[in-house]
Amino acid sequence: MAHQLRTTIIRTTTLSLGSLAFLELTTHLPSEGRSSLAYHHFFDHVVTPLGRRLFSPENAHHLALEVVRLGLAPRGRVAGGGGDHAVDMTVEIGSDGQGRKLIFDSPIGLAAGFDKNGEAIEGLFDLGFSYVEIGSVTPLPQPGNAKPRSFRLVEDKGVINRFGFNSEGVDMVRQHLIDYREAFGGRGAGLKKEETKSDEEVIVSVESTTEESRKDTSEPSEEEEGDAVIEEDKALRIVKSMGNSVMWSLGWVWHHFMTSQPRTGILGVNLGKNKTSDDEIGDYTTGIRELGPYADYLVINVSSPNTPGLRSLQQREPLQHLLTSTLKARNSYAPHAPLFVKLAPDLTEEEMEDVAQVVMETGIDGMIVSNTTNARPDSLLSHNKHEVGGLSGAPIRDRSTECIRTMYRLTNGSIPIIGVGGVGSGRDAYDKLKAGASLIQVYSMMVYEGPGLISRIRKELADIVEENGYSSVDEVVGADCEEIYWDRREERVKRKMEEAEKEIVDL
Repeated sequence: MAHQLRTTIIRTTTLSLGSLAFLELTTHLPSEGRSSLAYHHFFDHVVTPLGRRLFSPENAHHLALEVVRLGLAPRGRVAGGGGDHAVDMTVEIGSDGQGRKLIFDSPIGLAAGFDKNGEAIEGLFDLGFSYVEIGSVTPLPQPGNAKPRSFRLVEDKGVINRFGFNSEGVDMVRQHLIDYREAFGGRGAGLKKEETKSDEEVIVSVESTTEESRKDTSEPSEEEEGDAVIEEDKALRIVKSMGNSVMWSLGWVWHHFMTSQPRTGILGVNLGKNKTSDDEIGDYTTGIRELGPYADYLVINVSSPNTPGLRSLQQREPLQHLLTSTLKARNSYAPHAPLFVKLAPDLTEEEMEDVAQVVMETGIDGMIVSNTTNARPDSLLSHNKHEVGGLSGAPIRDRSTECIRTMYRLTNGSIPIIGVGGVGSGRDAYDKLKAGASLIQVYSMMVYEGPGLISRIRKELADIVEENGYSSVDEVVGADCEEIYWDRREERVKRKMEEAEKEIVDL
């Protein structure tokens, strides 16, 4: 079995690399470093389906992350190019007065979960995202729940996961952020390096806690299921060993001769708590202190369904205490970074009212709506629908949009919202903007649509915005809530007039 799998992987990889080299040699250089349409098509319609067929969800995820890290994934076209030239795609969050103003080239970013440890930030920006959110990162390394812990719902274009905040911890992630900032600049660039644990120390720390975690988080696996996981782990090690030699060399050539200057953007860091910790405020404060100096914005994740007791922090009093404490920590250790809180889609109307009251009282900078859901819609067809964990992808799209609309209304449009959940087209993104989101995040739908999805969403969104008579994406935000929308538009016009008057006076 292992020999047959190895042979299949080697043949497939050889054929794929040869095809990629041909496509890029003939089309990449003339397009100023952007990947060709053929290269995108190859990844979306050949590589992505093949990965689903050959590998388990988690191993396919690791391979995709490695491809992105090495710079072999298709590069998206530059923001503002092509079909979106007539629409202003930039988004501004925060204000200069607080020193936390962020300007995004487009509203399309990557949700947390894909790059949990900040290993492939450069490659992710090259895909075409205007901002990338890494994490969730926990203070101490932890392995997460036992495998298998990720499941595709192919018929529904959904994913169920119960990872449980598997993380290398703040020490390792901080080093990744330091390396990235030293190479590309931005927040934290030039700060004095602090001592961090070596890769070997972190790996040993993770492995030493794996056995205890498995005892606590899941029942023993079936014997044949365990064999399948072992075989796939062997296959993953084979491919990774190739990545350490042949693929690394190919990546080096790609970076130095085949691509233009790598792109950068806004970098967010999503923070979580350790499973065995009883001090959630201490955990989030550690994340802010250690990683905040290198982040453009920070996220307090209190909505993962896979960490026991975490979602209880969304109740009014615990949330008030948590946000008040973490805002103080932010002001001390990372005063430049807007602080967001990530919410679940399973909150009742009354619970959402409490959350809205708390975020307005505390002055949190924004919300991310929403995380995965524990609910299982009756429309689900896949046999994996009964797996325990959080559901994401297309099945959660409408619920997420409705939650955005509700939170926008309850906060009177005063708190910026990042909308996430089932975004697989420009229309999906447009619906979330109309509901009240200022920014959009993508993740699970790339499992089915491939990396070319990012460029397609951006172009489709620009076309829809223009077709509906808007000149910018900012004009679309909250259009479903008419009363709030027109008040907000009046404020925007007034602000622009004041800025124009100031420029005239300065002249």
